[in-house]
Amino acid sequence: MSEESLIEYPCEFPIKIMGKSEASRFAQSVLEVVLHHAPDFDASSMEMRASREGKYISLTCTVTATSKTQLDALYVELCDHPDVVMVL
Repeated sequence: MSEESLIEYPCEFPIKIMGKSEASRFAQSVLEVVLHHAPDFDASSMEMRASREGKYISLTCTVTATSKTQLDALYVELCDHPDVVMVL
């Protein structure tokens, strides 16, 4: 039984990850998770922004998604990370 997807793979897929700015090594921790699931991700392409009041940091990682299974596993691991507040 195959799962249907509206996404055509492979494709460039942006993922936004948010965490509290006081979390030390937040960007490095997120990068390690992303590279675990998308080893070809270019770390220099990671975009970082602080929230207006500086309480949160958002990271945008655009990965080359190869399957729904890959994206699901990446989302699960990011959501389970203790420093991550939200994944979009």
